[in-house]
Amino acid sequence: MKIFFIYPNSGSQVGFNYGVAHMAGVLKQAGHQVVFWQLCEDLAPLPSREEFLARIQEESPDVLAFSVVTNQWEYTKQLAQWVRTQFTGPLVCGGVHSLVCGQEILETGLFDYVFKGECEDAFLEFVDKLQRGEAVEEVRNMGYLRNGQIYWNPVRPLPDLERLPFKDYRIMDFQKLIDAKDGWVGLMASRGCPFSCTYCFNHKMVATYREDLQCSFSGLNYIRRFPVQRMIEEIQYLLENYQNIKMFIFDDDLFTFDNDYIQEFCLAYRKVCSIPFVVNAHVNFFDQSCAQALAEAGCRVVKFGVESGSEKIRKSILNRHMSNEKIVESIQLVNDSGMHSSVFIIIGFPHESQEDVIDTIRLLARARPGRFRWTYFYPYPGTQAHEIAEKGGYIDHEKMRTLQNFTDQSCLQFGPEQDLFLQKVGRIMPWFVNAYSDLSVAKFYRQKVEDLLQMEQSQWRQISETLPQEDKSISARFAGQGLTHYAIKYNRFMGVISDYFLHEE
Repeated sequence: MKIFFIYPNSGSQVGFNYGVAHMAGVLKQAGHQVVFWQLCEDLAPLPSREEFLARIQEESPDVLAFSVVTNQWEYTKQLAQWVRTQFTGPLVCGGVHSLVCGQEILETGLFDYVFKGECEDAFLEFVDKLQRGEAVEEVRNMGYLRNGQIYWNPVRPLPDLERLPFKDYRIMDFQKLIDAKDGWVGLMASRGCPFSCTYCFNHKMVATYREDLQCSFSGLNYIRRFPVQRMIEEIQYLLENYQNIKMFIFDDDLFTFDNDYIQEFCLAYRKVCSIPFVVNAHVNFFDQSCAQALAEAGCRVVKFGVESGSEKIRKSILNRHMSNEKIVESIQLVNDSGMHSSVFIIIGFPHESQEDVIDTIRLLARARPGRFRWTYFYPYPGTQAHEIAEKGGYIDHEKMRTLQNFTDQSCLQFGPEQDLFLQKVGRIMPWFVNAYSDLSVAKFYRQKVEDLLQMEQSQWRQISETLPQEDKSISARFAGQGLTHYAIKYNRFMGVISDYFLHEE
């Protein structure tokens, strides 16, 4: 059979779809055909209705499958509406949004089947049964609508990663993806996370599997790793078949969870590859031996999910249990090891005060990571954080429905004063971090920040769009004077310390 995967990725950073790449490998191994189309402005203009339908007709697939994240759901609905009356085969929806909002998807009547969870085995069984003309209603991990009623089958055990074939990179123009991401290539050495952060889908995933399989967390075998040799072979394949790879980025939820695995991987990696790489870490799973192994293997960047500098917010809203001291210590350990530290920051949490946001800024100024990336909080449906935001009456549902990313604005409402404050911090956070630092430029930025905070909404609207360009000019001046500072660099929501980006340039 021929399966056509559609990956809506509009209005967001260009992404790599690990799930579909694995799914394609499984389907092709079983003798099926796979076509893939990523709809992202960074790769090609988005298709019109006529262009979209023409491509579907040209490919003439047996199954049309959408892989969807929540902020792409509105665009996905539009695409499904376009094709619903033209395509007579099964329309299928999968991805993270299906896990948390499968009921809503089926209620639209746009999709025949919804798959939730890790579905390499389930979707292959579905396609094989369709090919043989057999009934598919008992396929696990699947929901469907019959005679106005929705039915859900339980999930099956999680896939054994060692049995999965290699991801199939050939279904997409992978070289174009590499070039669009300036040579950064994503890898994933594991699946699963030991934590239950309220804003992440992991706790929903674990709850679904534990309920359906009637097992403990340990019995679930949620945290799984690809063998080190398997990862080395994948890296060698990429280096042999693609050009201009400048950086590998491991998108595992927590790459540093198993120190023995880290030691084995780093030893193997440095024997075959000299390209620098990036990993996700957790301050409670990061020590001197881990830092040393990563540094010696050529790791360039270690990323930590900090989210908030307020211990109160981390504990009461996010279920993230770590101390500011441990955060500072881990960032310092990365810096002392000759690597570049990076932290993820979120602002605009429910029940977050201005002082809580300032606590985040103070922590960044104190810890002095190499870079920080900030976003607004997004209440993913089905998560505990969504429930918290909903109960607090914070969510602007219409805005949330149409929001394609969470880097430009929040879909929560806190009142005019707090909303305006968050707009200002979210627009030019590096200025705030500089202002609260002990850098020699702090006094200059403190005045800039005070001026911004005194502005009314009308004044803010007039100058908001000009700030990134002003930041660029100020940064060039300070760089010329040899003064360390943070500036917006690489994308509109990342602050990078000048010591790093000037060295890179």
